[in-house]
Amino acid sequence: MLKEKQKELYDAFYESTHENEYLDSKTELLVGLSAAISLNCQPCTKYYLEKAKKEGIKKGEISEVIAKVMAVSAGQKRLQIEEVFIEYEDKFGEFE
Repeated sequence: MLKEKQKELYDAFYESTHENEYLDSKTELLVGLSAAISLNCQPCTKYYLEKAKKEGIKKGEISEVIAKVMAVSAGQKRLQIEEVFIEYEDKFGEFE
């Protein structure tokens, strides 16, 4: 458990991430949602979905965020296994 001072500092930091100089509120919410989904944080995903609904973000926009998270996740796994095959190529040899 965090000490009260640590919790206060974290809360202040987190809240500060909503005050953007360059991102509009819609973009900030969609970035937050994609991060929450990517990191498998269900409470965060729920939080961002609720905020997105209140802000009038459309279902199609959320679907595109989900698709992008899926594409990046799949790409990461593809690259991960390619690195393993390259590293252990002499052990694995060629697969037919």
